[in-house]
Amino acid sequence: MIERVKSAMVGLGATWVLLLMVVLSVVSLAIMLERAWLYWSLRDDAAALMRDLGRLLRGGDLEGARRRLETSPSAEAAVVIAGIVEAKMGHEAAEEAMAGASALQKLKLEKRLTFLGTVGNNAPFIGLLGTVISKSGGRSSAKEAEERTMGGGAQESDEAITGINITPLVDIVLVLLIIFMVTAKLIVSQSVPLDLPKAATGSDIQTVFSVVLAADGTTQVDSKTVPSDDSILSLAKAAHEKNADLRAVIKADTTVPHGRVIHVLDLLKQAQVSKIAFGVQPGAPGVAPGTPAPAPTQ
Repeated sequence: MIERVKSAMVGLGATWVLLLMVVLSVVSLAIMLERAWLYWSLRDDAAALMRDLGRLLRGGDLEGARRRLETSPSAEAAVVIAGIVEAKMGHEAAEEAMAGASALQKLKLEKRLTFLGTVGNNAPFIGLLGTVISKSGGRSSAKEAEERTMGGGAQESDEAITGINITPLVDIVLVLLIIFMVTAKLIVSQSVPLDLPKAATGSDIQTVFSVVLAADGTTQVDSKTVPSDDSILSLAKAAHEKNADLRAVIKADTTVPHGRVIHVLDLLKQAQVSKIAFGVQPGAPGVAPGTPAPAPTQ
């Protein structure tokens, strides 16, 4: 059975593999262009949107927040709009609406990416298959020529194999390296640059529930941007229900108002989170934050 399949593949040659690679390349290029156009059309200034949204929500202007979001083509705006529409039904209804909208936006953004991933992962092996078929066909032709030569009375010795063709292996390694580089860039969580206060008594702890308060007014919970500080309450409650021994860490920029930090602290307390710490940068003992370092002695 295996010999028949091998003979059939060798008989067809490697041309069909080349045609398959060309077709897959054209389809993949079309998908990449379509995805690039979609992502370009959804671009927006997320930082400005979050600032405007936070200002409107803190003022209780839901209608104004909705109109502001409708002007944004981004997927984030579509998710938040779903929550604002159901806000009158309670925070649970708003959370469910936002979760459903988030799932829909995720499907929209990830559409056809599975095909690209599959083609990218298997393209080297398809190319290797073509190489093997081509080599097998060449050896079969050489064997037939040798048999004809032997039939004519001239017998030649088999050509010794003195090396291994590593070109397919190099191709596979390079393609896999590119895939790893691209995927590693995509899975890196986005972070907000912070100027944390310094403290000599700071120590490393295991962060379970991380709250980041940036200087530009944005708020992140576990590396995910949330519409406003008030969203921390529902997220903290949900996390506390999963882990009663929840530990929260507040990382606030030095320029963040003291009242905002206290408000976030109060929200965590309302969510029954009792273990709360503040993120700091290690500093020299006995030196107040902002104190310039002493000049070196001569």
